[in-house]
Amino acid sequence: MSWQQNLITTADGITALLATIRRIAVLGIKPESHDDQPAHYVPAAMARAGYDIVPVPVYYPDVTTILGQPVYRKLVDVPGTIDLVDVFRLPSALAGHLDDLLAAKPQAVWLQSGIRHDGFAEALARAGIAVVQDRCLMVEQQRRGARPAAS
Repeated sequence: MSWQQNLITTADGITALLATIRRIAVLGIKPESHDDQPAHYVPAAMARAGYDIVPVPVYYPDVTTILGQPVYRKLVDVPGTIDLVDVFRLPSALAGHLDDLLAAKPQAVWLQSGIRHDGFAEALARAGIAVVQDRCLMVEQQRRGARPAAS
């Protein structure tokens, strides 16, 4: 299989990926004090839809829980398997997270709407990690009526 097959760009590919997801680490999540921002309300909507959310904020050092879940500062520190990392970071900041993502070995990485970095996506895809770029996870989940995969 070539690494390009890990770049998910089609509706069918997104549907297939969502069917395998249960646990989502959210890199760049914002706390409840920012509930009007996509980096909070998108993961909140995914939690309401039944997904397990693992908060990995970049800022907010005093925050210890978000959405009722304990905060982790690095993806590699998250215990257990991560199905998907939902990323809320500027394209210019992505390279700083590459080693952490590769070490955490999630099944997939989802770059939210407005976030695209082809070199970053290629590095993940070459490591066997599926990548979606520049799409809103909440919108795609709601469009398909997707539910968390059985555990």
